Amino acid sequence: MTPTVFDRLRQLLKENGATFSVRHHEPVYTSEQAAEVRGTPLASGAKALVVKAGERFVLLVVPADRKLSTRKVKEALVTKGLRFATAEEVVQFTGLQPGSIPPFGSLFGLPTYCDPALGDNASINFNAGDHSISINMSFSDYATSERPTIVSLSAPSEPGN
Repeated sequence: MTPTVFDRLRQLLKENGATFSVRHHEPVYTSEQAAEVRGTPLASGAKALVVKAGERFVLLVVPADRKLSTRKVKEALVTKGLRFATAEEVVQFTGLQPGSIPPFGSLFGLPTYCDPALGDNASINFNAGDHSISINMSFSDYATSERPTIVSLSAPSEPGN
C-alpha cells in the first residue's frame, strides 16, 4: 500500500526529531474554520499555497491571518509572472485537494518559501494532507524539518478580509 501524504509527513517529522500532535476533527475548508475547530489563533495557521512563479511551481507558506503580497513574492522569487496553481495543477503536484496541503513542499518536490511572520507564533497548525487531520508543532521544529527559504511574502489582512 502506498503511504499517504500524512504518513510521509509523520515519518519526516519523526526523522527530524520534531515534537508534534495530531488532531482528527470535522472536515474544514477555510483557515477560519480550521482555527475554530482547533481552538487556536488564526495567526498560527500555516496556509500553504501552490503557485507558478515564472516557469516553476513552488509552495508558499503564510500565516492564515495575512494575505499574500504579489509584489513581495515577485521580488523574493525574482520573477515577473505569478499565478495560483489551478485545482487540477494542485492535484497533479501534490495528489491533494486545495486546502489540505501541509506546508512541506519537500514532500512534493516543490521548493518551500515561508513568510517570517509565521515564526511569530510559538506553535503552528496546519492540515496534514486531509481536511480532517491537523498537526500542531513548534515553528522551530517546522523550520528544522522543512528548511524553507524564509522570505517576506505577505501583508496584514484588512479587517473583514
